[in-house]
Amino acid sequence: MQRRRQRGLAPAGGAPRPPFGTAVVRGRSMLPTLREGDLLLVRHGVRVRPGDLVVARFPDGTLTVKRALERRRTRAGADAWWLVSDNPDEGVDSRHRGPVADDQVLAVVRLRVWPLPRLGRPRRGP
Repeated sequence: MQRRRQRGLAPAGGAPRPPFGTAVVRGRSMLPTLREGDLLLVRHGVRVRPGDLVVARFPDGTLTVKRALERRRTRAGADAWWLVSDNPDEGVDSRHRGPVADDQVLAVVRLRVWPLPRLGRPRRGP
C-alpha cells in the first residue's frame, strides 16, 4: 500500500517541512478576503502576529484558514491563538472550537497566488 503525503504537512519520519507550501480555500467563511478555490502561498515556521491569516488544525483534525485575532490559553494552560472567520455567519472558528494551540497553527498566509496575486499582508479584520 502506497502512503500519500498530504499537502502542507510534515513528511513521514519527522523530516523538517519545507519553508513554503500552498493551501486551497474551501467554503465561504473568509469572504470577502478569500473565496472558494483561492490558492494561497503559505510560510511555515514564522511568527504569527495578530491579524495574520493562518493555516491551522482544529482538535478534530480539520485543516482551516482563519484570521489570528489574539493570544489565549487552552483549557490545559498551553499558549494558543483565538482564530476567527472574516465572514462570521459562515463556517466554524474559535467561537465554536475554542483557542487553537500554538503547535497547531501550521503556517502564515503570505499571498494569494490564484486567481489574481495580492502582494503584502492580507487585510486585517475589524
